[in-house]
Amino acid sequence: MITIYHNPRCSKSRAALELITGAYNPSNEPTEIVEYLKQPLTVAELEQLNEKLACPIREMIRDTEPEYKELRLADTSLTDTQLYEALAAHPILLQRPIVVRNGRAVIGRPPENVAALFS
Repeated sequence: MITIYHNPRCSKSRAALELITGAYNPSNEPTEIVEYLKQPLTVAELEQLNEKLACPIREMIRDTEPEYKELRLADTSLTDTQLYEALAAHPILLQRPIVVRNGRAVIGRPPENVAALFS
């Protein structure tokens, strides 16, 4: 099973979805599309996703969104818990797309990053 945390309005997300349903997935492995803006992730789900990404929580956060500045998320004194809570409350801040396969995850920026899950 492949899961993509997807924003259909994002060109990078659309490109990654096209790759995982086409070129990178010739065996037609089932794909779950999670539109995270409609179905926001909980703090626990974000923590699990971050564990699969194996990166600092800050790499999951889009620092170009107005909410990033409004919430003062650049403050390095913020704890991981506070950052997870901000992501759960403001899903627009989540990097996109994130693709999960076989217990591993990557941020699909650029979309070709997704290839690492299929090698």
